Parts: sequence; structure tokens; C-alpha cells
Amino acid sequence: MRDAEDRKPRSDEARSRFATPTAVAGDAADSATTSEFAVPEGLAVPGGVATESETTSEFAVPKGLGVPQTPVAESEGSAFSPPRTYSAQDAPAAFTPAAGIPLISLTKNAPWQDRMRTMLRMPVAERPAPEPLQKVEEEGPAVPRVLDLTLRIGELLLAGGEGAEDVEAAMFAVCRSYGLDRCEPNVTFTLLSISYQPSLVEDPVTASRTVRRRGTDYTRLAAVFRLVDDLSDPDTAISLEEAYRRLAEIRRNRHPYPGWVLTTASGLLAGAASVLVGGDYIVFVAAALGAMLGDRLAWLCAGRGLPEFYQFTVAAMPPAAIGIALTLAHVDVKASAVVTGGLFALLPGRALVAGVQDGLTGFYITASARLLEVMYLFVGIVVGVLIMLYVGVQLGASLNPDAALGIGKDPLWQIGASMLLSLTFAVLLQQERSTVLAVTLNGGVAWSVYGAMHYTGELSPVASTAVAAGLVGLFGQMLSRYRFASALPYTTAAIGPLLPGSATYFGLLSIAQNQVDEGLVSLSKAAALAMAIAIGVNLGSEISRLFLRLPGAGSAAGRRAAKRTRGF
Repeated sequence: MRDAEDRKPRSDEARSRFATPTAVAGDAADSATTSEFAVPEGLAVPGGVATESETTSEFAVPKGLGVPQTPVAESEGSAFSPPRTYSAQDAPAAFTPAAGIPLISLTKNAPWQDRMRTMLRMPVAERPAPEPLQKVEEEGPAVPRVLDLTLRIGELLLAGGEGAEDVEAAMFAVCRSYGLDRCEPNVTFTLLSISYQPSLVEDPVTASRTVRRRGTDYTRLAAVFRLVDDLSDPDTAISLEEAYRRLAEIRRNRHPYPGWVLTTASGLLAGAASVLVGGDYIVFVAAALGAMLGDRLAWLCAGRGLPEFYQFTVAAMPPAAIGIALTLAHVDVKASAVVTGGLFALLPGRALVAGVQDGLTGFYITASARLLEVMYLFVGIVVGVLIMLYVGVQLGASLNPDAALGIGKDPLWQIGASMLLSLTFAVLLQQERSTVLAVTLNGGVAWSVYGAMHYTGELSPVASTAVAAGLVGLFGQMLSRYRFASALPYTTAAIGPLLPGSATYFGLLSIAQNQVDEGLVSLSKAAALAMAIAIGVNLGSEISRLFLRLPGAGSAAGRRAAKRTRGF
């Protein structure tokens, strides 16, 4: 208690040192000592209570200088301020950097394949803004569901044999239709992935899907293209639920042709191919029987779960066995035409064209995988034919590898056989009935051009094949653009008459008879013909884009090639 009483006067004395005169006058108990910070008596005090020193700061505005009423914007030299001549109301629709990148405006009347392909070949920062969306809900698209729908659509396209660039264009079109413009699809032979980044400061969302099963069904492929076309249309409002429902219907749809029709088509294809290489009606029947028997054996192996390599090996044996049997029976027919016709139904022309197309467009990993698949299937055919040829040689069959196959005397029969081959090939590819007539006529045109150049004009078979395949690609691309569909149904079956069946057979026969050099020369010719077909089809497709409307330009100069092949 005494300590508290001793401290009380000291605190009062300390408090009096900082008291103002007013406070001192009003409080008689406080000390009369004035504070050194108090205003002296007789000095006029400003209207407001002075809380700071009257010394002028070096950052204060001098007297007499007008202060602007509005805040001063940052100088033009700032990195975060727009130029002085910039106006938000009169801003252009797009920004062209100083490097000289041309402004690309995507026309809505162009096919979505061209629009999406053009944007995929551009850097992300240069892609134009998406069109006004009609199908996005107020709360925005569900990003994981949109990515899942995109991957499912890409899986059906890739499994159906579509090229990697077209698959990426379709995936990009689906994402862009739902407002996900900052996305990057990536397609390889067995894996699809897509990454979406909402903004520069948010983490990207990535999803992937593995393609494990492949099947040839161009009807399903056309239905998927129609779905992507509807999604890309800004005037069509398709919700995610509706898109999933249509995709489920596409996956559940049955093949348009039953199994017995496919078996019959394979037989007719082999018979028509045997007529193209100079066979008569006996050869036609023999080749058809051998191909149908091989098709049934391949179906049996597929039902047992054997890989495609063994399916092709088994399917190649019956035509070769029938040809050797006719030779041993001394029947006056061209046994080589029977074997050649059976090979036409097995040669993987679809995978070959897709593989070369991926390589030409810069997808080298996918192209290598597709061409490796073609090689394995071709080796399976080689093994099946060689087994039967070795058996025939051991049994004394007089098979002559130098007996060149020629064209028949009646060109009308040849054109009819080529059209029949294209028609049956279209059936085997499960094409829509509405496309069968167009691809049949396209195949007849291809064989007419090849026959006129090679047999009449006596030009090189490789050059003749390339020109004919180029016309196939040109007409197929024009038909697909007219119907806003994939070009595969209009080109794959039409190249059937051009496949190198005879060169493959004679190469295998020479190897079976220990004439390895001649066999390798013939097989090299077959490989050259196959490459000519694939390059010709792709070149015809590219030429068609030179004459048709392109997105963002009226000439070919507006279409930018893939930069990945330029080294930077």
C-alpha cells in the first residue's frame, strides 16, 4: 500500500508534463507545468486541430499548383498500361503481333475439319477467340465431363482408322464447342490425352484414354463425324447429356451387314481381283471359294482370341492351296491369278494409307506404329502363302514366277471387275449404303486411269498408280467436303483395284523357289506401289484444299503447314 501511495504523485507529475494549457486550467489537481509539444499562448491555432508538424514534406504539392481531380493513369511506358492511342470501345477483334503473323478469321461456312486443323497448326497464343456459344450453361461447362466426352469421341475415331491429325481436330472441335479453347489434344497409336488450362495462373486439367480394341466400321465413323459436326455448329444447342446419349447410341449400333454378307463380299472381291490380272470364270470361282474359306477360318481364329497376325496367316492359306491344287490337277487355268485374287482381300490398304498420311502430316510416332502394324500383317500373309508354296514345290507343282500376269482383252470387263472390287471392299469396311455407289464409281475411275496410263501409254506402274491414287484422294476429299463427313469411306475402298497383289505373290513365289534376289526385287516393287498409293491419296486430298474454300484465306497461302517439321 505504501509503495502505491509513493508512486501516485510521480505518475501525476509525469502526466502534467505533456498536458495542454486548457487541460491544466480545467484540472486544478494537475501540475501547471506545460508540455514542450503544446502550442504556446497567443499563437493562432488553425481551424483544424494540428496533429502533425507544419514542416512541408518533399512529397507535398507546392502551393498554387493545381491538383488534377481524377487519378493520374500510369505512364505509357508501363508494362501494365495500354497505349495512349488505345480505346477499349474501338479495339480491334484480334491482335496482330509485330512479328507479322497474319490475322486469321475462321469462316463458319467452311468445314469444321479445316477450321480445327488450321487452329491446331497455330500456337496457342495466336488462336482466335471461340465463337459465341449456344450450349454452355450459366454456371459454365463441367470440365471433367467435357474432357471425358472428347476422349470417348477420339477413341472411336482412332479405332476406326482415322488419321491422327483428323482425330486431334475432332477432339479440339468438341472442347471448343463447350468453351474450352485453351486445350491441347495429343494422339498416338494407342493413347489419347488432352490438357486444358483454365487460365495462366491455374493448374491444368489433364485426362487420357487408352485405345485397346480396333474395328473397321465406317458407318460408326460417319455417325461420329456427324455428331462432331453438330457440336461444332454454333446455331445448334446440344447439351452434354444429349451428346452422351448420341454417343451411346453410336456405340450400341449393330453393323449394317451380317456375317454371311461379309463372307460373300470377300469371295467376290477375290474373284474380281483375279479377273483384273487376266483370270477367266474358272479362276473367278476358285479365287472366290478360297477367299470365303479363308474368311471363315479367320473368324474362327478371332473367336478363339488369336491375334490378327495368326488370323491373316490362316486366311492366306486357302487361296494358295486352291491355286496349287489346280496346278497339280493339270487344269488349264492361271493358278497365279487365283493366289493373287486371294491376296487382294487380305492386303491392309486401310492401315497403310493411314500410316503414310500420319507421317506426311508430322505424326511420326503414330505413323511408325501404323506402318509396323502393316508390316506384321503383311508378314502374316507372307507366312501363310509361303507355307503352301513350299508344300506345292515339294509336291512337284510347276509354279513359274516369271509368268507375268496381264490384263484381259476386253477393257469393259476390267472396269466392271474393278467396280465390283471397290463395291465389295466397301461392304467389308462396313460403309453406309449411301456411300457405296460413290466409292464404286471412284474405283472404276481409278482403274480406268491406271489402265490407260500403264497398259495403253506404257508408263511406269508406280507412276500410273500414283496418278490414279491421287485422283481417288481428290474425288474422295471433294465428296467428303460436300457431305461434311470423313474422307476414308470415299477413298479406302476405291484404292482396292490398285493394291499390289500380283507383285506380292510373285515375290513370295520366287523366295519359295530359292530365288531370293528376284523375290526381293518383286517385293520392293510391291512396297513402291503401296507407297505410291498412300502418297497419291494424301496428295490428292491436299490438292483438293487448294481449290476449295479455306478457313481464313482465299488462297493456299493462308493455310499454314505443321511447324513441327521445320526444325523450330
